[in-house]
Amino acid sequence: MIGIVIPAHDEGEHIGATLTAAMRAASHPGLGGETVVVVVVLDSCSDATGAIARAHGALTLSLSVRNVGAARAAGADMLLEAGARWLAFTDADTHVSPDWLEKQLAQQADVVCGSVGVRDWSAHGDNSAFICAHFARTYTDADGHRHVHGANLGVTAEAYRSVGGFPPMTCSEDVALVASLQMAGARIAWSAAPRVVTSARTDARARGGFGDTLLAVIAATQKR
Repeated sequence: MIGIVIPAHDEGEHIGATLTAAMRAASHPGLGGETVVVVVVLDSCSDATGAIARAHGALTLSLSVRNVGAARAAGADMLLEAGARWLAFTDADTHVSPDWLEKQLAQQADVVCGSVGVRDWSAHGDNSAFICAHFARTYTDADGHRHVHGANLGVTAEAYRSVGGFPPMTCSEDVALVASLQMAGARIAWSAAPRVVTSARTDARARGGFGDTLLAVIAATQKR
């Protein structure tokens, strides 16, 4: 069985489209009919995220920690207990491609670190053109990159267990996990083949995360 973990904090606006994409990936013919279970970890949610997730066929798990590392870990533990051999992680504002899981597994690695694309920069208003150009100039969206994104990450159950899983960090939990896996000698594929597109949101959920980093770039430029 393959598991997908999606942490969410009040993501009612985005979770429906995210799950539509995830369920499409779960039914890709390249998986040979293998069961895929999707878990949305509801971290301190007060909106309709849970109801929407269940309506899309996902399982839900509720926490009140406001900690993305703990949320990802809880979802992973739930899936491991259910027998998952592969854990795939994405975010609640991200759309995975139809062959996302198939492309992760095709890497024949212990860990797959994928890149991200951005579907719409308009949320940044007058700064949209600037931040889009900055991203295009500084980001490597090709095989051999060294980016780590919780929005596009996959790992075998064995490798994940061997390093104790995600640490309970409010950001960079994905970077910490991959660093532990590297130290443990895991085979890591730095691949642009598993495709996802994420939002350039300005209401960033995690300090230090992707959205917050984009805002920091803009702020630093405006101070010059």
